Amino acid sequence: MTKIIINFMVAEMEFPKFNLQKFEKSEGTHRKELAAELDSICRETGFLLLENHGVSNAIIDAQWRRVSDFFSLPKEKKQEVAVPYPGYPYGWIGPNKEALAASKGKKTPPDLKESFNGGPFSVPIGIGDKRAYDFCYQPTIWPEVNGFQDAWRIYYLEMERLAKRVMTAFAEALGLESSFFNAFIESPISALRALNYPATLDVTEEGQQRAGAHTDYGSLTILLPQPGTAGLQIYQKGAWIDVPAEKDCFVVNIGDLMELWTSGRWVSTLHRVVAKPNQPVRKSLAFFHQPNWDAEIMPIGTNGQKSIISGPYLMNKFKSTNV
Repeated sequence: MTKIIINFMVAEMEFPKFNLQKFEKSEGTHRKELAAELDSICRETGFLLLENHGVSNAIIDAQWRRVSDFFSLPKEKKQEVAVPYPGYPYGWIGPNKEALAASKGKKTPPDLKESFNGGPFSVPIGIGDKRAYDFCYQPTIWPEVNGFQDAWRIYYLEMERLAKRVMTAFAEALGLESSFFNAFIESPISALRALNYPATLDVTEEGQQRAGAHTDYGSLTILLPQPGTAGLQIYQKGAWIDVPAEKDCFVVNIGDLMELWTSGRWVSTLHRVVAKPNQPVRKSLAFFHQPNWDAEIMPIGTNGQKSIISGPYLMNKFKSTNV
């Protein structure tokens, strides 16, 4: 019999939602009220369901189709686009290759998942740090799946636009000019990850999860889980809380860099994808938004605190998770 270790109880809560287009169309006092609501969510949970986001179903459906086509390939075909060495950012990362809990200093068995990863579609010139080109701007290794690269590109660029809109709302939620973040995200080093969590019959190793407990690294994450699926949980007040996967909603959460940027005002929340016996296949799309490689992130409203350079920080976090 498989022994399942549950370290914390699971609780329920009414999960916060934010209506993006309602905010964008609002004015005056009403806009300030909605900005204050967003500020409160980011202070308390760091996670929200983003509704009325304006991303078309056609773009989303096309991406799901091509991603499903890829994950349905035999392992031998996926291996053709595998990352060539640990720490290479883009391509297929197969099972037993990653343990996200390692980014928090915790040693666990590898996560029960596989992923395909892609990076920016434009490469800026003139970055002084050569590591930017050796890491974030390495080419994505594309599979030979009909329509895959086109669907991926369209979805990626749409997520880049959506992230900029959310960052504008974040600026106003912080009481800043709406354009405050623009100069930091002119050439973002964001990554898009398609995740496939195979069905589980048993959980064979103690402490193993579909994705180990971690916080995200960057400014924000835009996650699209398959509607109606379960497993994503956030840790709040001593309990793991299920995050719903509602149709027509993205899950948005802030990362470590945004927590630092806001001087701790907003919280980068610990989360995981829990592994249990007899779970069906689960897929998700995660867009990890990250400021320009050389963006200097200085805590807002402070003087003399240590700043962080966006790119090297991301690179070191990513490489720490490879098994």
